[in-house]
Amino acid sequence: MAQRAHRWRETAAVSAAAGLLALGVGVPGASAAVEPRVDLKVLVVDDGGSAVQAITAQLKSTGIPYTTVDLNDTNRPAVTTAFLSDTVGGTPRAKYQGVVLPHEAPFGAGSAEQTALEDFERTFGIPQVDAYTWAHPGVGLDYTTEGGWAGSLDGHEAAVTAQGRAGAFGYLDGAFTFEDNDPSISESYGYAARPRAGFTSYVDVPVPGGSGRGSLVGEYAADGRRQLVVTFAYNQYQQQFRLLARGIVEWLTQGVHLGQARNYLAVHVDDVFAPDARWDTERNCTPGDIDCVGGGGEEAPPIRMTEQDAVRAAQWQRESGFRLDMVYNAGSGEEWKAEHGGTDALATRLLADRNQYRWINHTYTHPFLGCVQDTSTVPWSCAKNANGSVQYMSRSEISAQIRDNHTWGVTKGLPLDRTELVTGEHSGLKNLPQQPVDNPNLAGALADNGVKWIASDNSRESAQRPVGSALTVPRYPMNVYYNTGTAEEMADEYNWIYTSQADGGSGICESNPASTCLDEPLDVATGYAEHIVPQEARAALGHAISNDPRPHYVHQSNLAEDRILYPVLDKVLADHGALFADNTPLENLRQSAIGTEFKRRDAWQSALSQNRVTAYRLGSKVTVSAPSGVQIPVTVPEGTRKQLLLGTAVFGTPYAGLRSAWTTPELLQTAVTLRLP
Repeated sequence: MAQRAHRWRETAAVSAAAGLLALGVGVPGASAAVEPRVDLKVLVVDDGGSAVQAITAQLKSTGIPYTTVDLNDTNRPAVTTAFLSDTVGGTPRAKYQGVVLPHEAPFGAGSAEQTALEDFERTFGIPQVDAYTWAHPGVGLDYTTEGGWAGSLDGHEAAVTAQGRAGAFGYLDGAFTFEDNDPSISESYGYAARPRAGFTSYVDVPVPGGSGRGSLVGEYAADGRRQLVVTFAYNQYQQQFRLLARGIVEWLTQGVHLGQARNYLAVHVDDVFAPDARWDTERNCTPGDIDCVGGGGEEAPPIRMTEQDAVRAAQWQRESGFRLDMVYNAGSGEEWKAEHGGTDALATRLLADRNQYRWINHTYTHPFLGCVQDTSTVPWSCAKNANGSVQYMSRSEISAQIRDNHTWGVTKGLPLDRTELVTGEHSGLKNLPQQPVDNPNLAGALADNGVKWIASDNSRESAQRPVGSALTVPRYPMNVYYNTGTAEEMADEYNWIYTSQADGGSGICESNPASTCLDEPLDVATGYAEHIVPQEARAALGHAISNDPRPHYVHQSNLAEDRILYPVLDKVLADHGALFADNTPLENLRQSAIGTEFKRRDAWQSALSQNRVTAYRLGSKVTVSAPSGVQIPVTVPEGTRKQLLLGTAVFGTPYAGLRSAWTTPELLQTAVTLRLP
């Protein structure tokens, strides 16, 4: 048997202290031993399975530091008393505030490592998550043969119990359905079982073909330890995990941890004031594109919002409580106006309602700001100078496009942030394969105009990066296409992209390893509403509930004619509202705030990776220090106060039943000090 962890008080006192520590209460009594220090870091024991990897991804996304012990690494450190705890300045220290295991006994029951881990948890009151295990008495559950059930959970409705809502899962409204994206594949296998003594169920399901309900997630308290027992399989992308991930982490950390998480949704509407070209359902291409040939010179009328569409956009915002970002091309609007008798009812209406939207500079006339395009071949290539170098749009031309559009917006009273920019087609930034580097004139033009945040395409570049002194803000493209104004056009183009050649499609889905083909073409009359809307809403909601602030982008054409964007957004908002409690709203940030969030996260992750963060809890006091200038994300219970130079102040902003914020030490302080309730 492994050496027992050093006891910092008598065994009977330890058991009581563990419970008090779990509640965030100090041990009473003047004669009590020194309060233990608990470092704000999580230990992850990884077997390579998807469940542990999913929880690890949640820890990283939130900004919680963790140490991984890879069970598949023969050179991994041994989990011993010294690995788990020590003494600092005479104070007993737990090096980890929580433990994530693949199941209840990954080192083997009774083994030295398992014994050391269990003693550590008892001594310091450290909670443990069993990422995925089966139902049996060893984790406080009856076998499934005793009134339970085991099988595929696809399509089954689960619910958060009253105990779950009163605790770490209180940010959820109650019921949710396990995904069933492909009826031919079992996506989530699970064990629904009846709790035994000491087990409190937090998430359960009706027992299929039986009576009563069986637990899927619950707490097992026994032998001086607390385990969160999860009895269904999952990965980090499945909605059922995404819904429960916050609660798993908050239970594990007792609601006191570094990092923070939100649900985010922002939607950019590009090309406002400009017309967008229309998909040709006969030629299966977009006239005006260099790869669209034939048609005898005939082009379908472009798609452009009308005054009535603008009225509807403002009305929809008021009804939904959600604000759109209007990404505008003033010069394109002025050209339209000149070609249509000198009046533009659309612009007049949008400008009258200008304060109801956020506005972002999209350049004056939406030109391509990268290399000069040689369209004599398909695909296009970068034109060359006489010396063989790439020919780029000049700094002065790029700068004029940014400046003129901003100036127009200012004269019209648009509420603008000049630090934000979206270039047409994200041009100017590198564009593989034709333009593998940024236009070297872009960074200077951004600086000329005070641009700090430039949008990029997340499908090309998912990470934030510098462009001169500016930083990118990656955006998600939505499968609501710029060149479609009606549901039928949208379904037709979708069929072209996502059906095989044998079914009349382009076959792109067959040749692209990142894509899949539809089993059969969509009915163009119903395909948008029945297939595309649910798919796109699910994808957008998945991003929103993954602590991912990246904005989504669509085009003004999607607010015109059939107004095909609204069904997608309506479903996202309705689904989010049905799943989450009122204390967990969608955060709708503008581009500069999103860019700032990514910048802070990158600095924070860098500080963590360099081991330059020290954070611990000592009774009801939390202390965090980080490199100067690095913002520190912290999440704590309601009632927590921050220590000021003189006195204290309420810390953070409320979200999901807790309080959190990015923070720094106060004047003349070297560390952030928080007082827990």
